[in-house]
Amino acid sequence: MILADVHNHTLISHGEADVAQMYEAARARGLRWYGFSEHSPLPPGYACPLYHGDLAGDFPGYVEDVLRLTSAEFPRVLLGMELDWIPSRMPYMRELAARWSFDYVIGGLHFLGMLAVGSPKNWGRGESEEERYARFADYYREMTAMVRSGLMNIVAHPDFIKVRCWESFHAWLDRPGSLELIRETLLAMRDGGVALEVSSAGLRKEFAEPYPAPAIMRLAAELGVSISFGSDAHATADVAFGFDQLAAYARSFGYAHSVVFQARQPFNLPF
Repeated sequence: MILADVHNHTLISHGEADVAQMYEAARARGLRWYGFSEHSPLPPGYACPLYHGDLAGDFPGYVEDVLRLTSAEFPRVLLGMELDWIPSRMPYMRELAARWSFDYVIGGLHFLGMLAVGSPKNWGRGESEEERYARFADYYREMTAMVRSGLMNIVAHPDFIKVRCWESFHAWLDRPGSLELIRETLLAMRDGGVALEVSSAGLRKEFAEPYPAPAIMRLAAELGVSISFGSDAHATADVAFGFDQLAAYARSFGYAHSVVFQARQPFNLPF
């Protein structure tokens, strides 16, 4: 049984429930650790049309709501944040990561330059397969830089870029050199003590595949990269979603422990 879910979102970004409601869902699922990882406020010039309101204004209240739960025991609560990696705004990211005493920071790679990789508006607009492949390669080069920044403890949904182009992404994985590029990213994670998120969010998509894909999981296991589990829940029904399937998936590659961070220090949990 997976004991910790470290990735979720609340009403202040594009979730459907508040901190207290998400916590009650985690308790009902029998989790022992629950990490809150709201999106970081975006810097000027960047926006997510899915966000409900003023994330920057609401974020301090989110932190207070989470901290009020840290005395609870079943499940234990961790304060986290999913930090959007925007390398042109390094001082902004560093200040955000240091502003509060986070137990962990998840690195979310949602942008390549100004291109939102999860937006349907940016795929199927006449780009060639080669142009898609170039995006995939840039994605992992950027992920390597993100890992090496030292800002993150966990890499979120490590092949999120497949969300709008699953078939193209898998075709790219089969091309010579693609897994070598991903290998560099995974080595940076291993050497930097950064965990790979194994996420059930992909199971809720039409392609019904966890993040990351089997080829990436296999390579991560061979290299000795640590993993963390997340549901990327945006509603109470998504908390610990598909965790039995996710545990079996991780075990099939030889994993028996996941990593959780408290005060930025890792510890292992069996599953």
